[in-house]
Amino acid sequence: MSDHQRHTKFLRECIRYDESARRQELMEEIARIQLDARCVRRAVWLMAILAALAAFGLGYGVILVSNFPNNFPQYILNTFGVLAVSWLVCILAFAGLGAVYRWKLDRRREECRQIVTRLLESRLGKTVSTPSQDAGTIASAEQI
Repeated sequence: MSDHQRHTKFLRECIRYDESARRQELMEEIARIQLDARCVRRAVWLMAILAALAAFGLGYGVILVSNFPNNFPQYILNTFGVLAVSWLVCILAFAGLGAVYRWKLDRRREECRQIVTRLLESRLGKTVSTPSQDAGTIASAEQI
């Protein structure tokens, strides 16, 4: 499990303590986006395997067939070439779609962080330290 997945899982566990209606919507959106992203990753792997098979088919013709361009049926050559290029285009399209899903998931994770922050503030109160105080504490700790 990657760091991104672990953080998402942690945030999903944290927002379970929230009782707002937005929590359930957010959890459903995250689950749907994760499912869609997983589907896109599988499609990319499938396209990569198919493109590799097409490349191997062309490689077979180049390496093992004597007088390659003339003794190899042209329609097979064209078929392998078209398949390889179309699968590579699909890989690029799916990679772009995967990036869109990652962006959407990042936005939902940010909403989860906001919910968790509000939840912690409501249960524990506001924090008392300011960023300048934290920086001074870090600087004094480094001097020790």
